[in-house]
This record gives sequence, C-alpha cells and structure tokens, in this order.
Amino acid sequence: MIASVAFRLNRSEVTLDVHADEPLLFALRNRLDLKATHFGCGLEQCGACIVDIDGRARYACTFPVSALAGSVVTTADGLADSPVGAALLDAFRHEHAGQCGYCLAGILMSAYTLLKAERRPARDAIVAALDRHLCRCGAHTGILRAIERAATSCSDDAA
Repeated sequence: MIASVAFRLNRSEVTLDVHADEPLLFALRNRLDLKATHFGCGLEQCGACIVDIDGRARYACTFPVSALAGSVVTTADGLADSPVGAALLDAFRHEHAGQCGYCLAGILMSAYTLLKAERRPARDAIVAALDRHLCRCGAHTGILRAIERAATSCSDDAA
C-alpha cells in the first residue's frame, strides 16, 4: 500500500508517496539524493545510518518513512544549517577527527542529537552516545576531542 507522508527534512518540507515498510535510508539516498547517510549493516548494529528524528538519534536503515508524518528529520547533509551542526563540522575539521569517513555521518548525527539535548555533556555521556557506532579506523580520540570542542563552542555561542 502506498501512502503520502509529509515531514520536515533539513529545514525543508517534504512530501513522499511511500510503501509502508520503505526504510528512511533508501528514501534519503535513492529518492531525495541525500548521500551523507550511509548504509552499513541494515540491522541497527553499526550506526552509519543514524539521523536525528524529533531530537532522537534513530537508525535510518530500519525506520519506516511512513512513520515520519509531521516529524522533523535532520541528516548530516543539513548539519551546516544549524549552529550546533556547524560547530561540530568545524571541530571535526580542526581535530582531523576521522579517517575513512564512512561512519562519520552517523557519529556526527549522534553527537548532534546529544549536543542539542545537553550543551556541555560529560565525556562519559559522549562515549555513551557513540557506543552504538562501529568505527575501525582508530580515530576515536580525535572524535571525542572534536565533540568536546564543539560542545565548548556551542556553549560559548549561547552565553
């Protein structure tokens, strides 16, 4: 069955005709041409597909587009349009956080969701937010530094 679903995506209104079980990841990449969100495992085990849906980090590989009616979705493609997202992108560049980059979009989105909810999270909270991500390149130290830098930058902007 096909249904029409309207939601906000990266500050734009979107309406899609979707099958009930179509994953958000497929709609983002194949129908909306937003390529930052990656397919990793398709089983909610790697975190490469994480996006922010209504303030929560969610797996786009299994989240049905049909459940998005009225939701607000942010992907890594839209981070630069937000002060928190821009601070994260700047901090990741400054800290050279990441190597291959495959997992970074999902990591950025988990960090974004965390910093939107908590401007100065403790390092333990950052580690917990990233726990769902598989990253094999060994950039964890730089990633943690970048998120801490972004948190400081966001807090300075809010003051």
